[in-house]
Amino acid sequence: MRDYIEERATKVAEYIVEKKATVRQAAKEFNISKSTIHKDVAVRLVEVNPTLAREARKILDINKSERHIRGGMATKEKYAAHH
Repeated sequence: MRDYIEERATKVAEYIVEKKATVRQAAKEFNISKSTIHKDVAVRLVEVNPTLAREARKILDINKSERHIRGGMATKEKYAAHH
């Protein structure tokens, strides 16, 4: 079981780095919860591959810092489409 989780954590992080994906996108791609994505990258992967964990964390931190802008743009587009 442990090997499967470590392998999943690695694949999730590689996906995030490669696609510059958000937690939500990764969760949808791997069909697991956002909480599991966080735990895989922030806890489990640090033990297995700290370098990859740091790279993925960096992408997630950038996405987190930009999310309020993305939310605003989505709302703007939603209302622009209605009028």
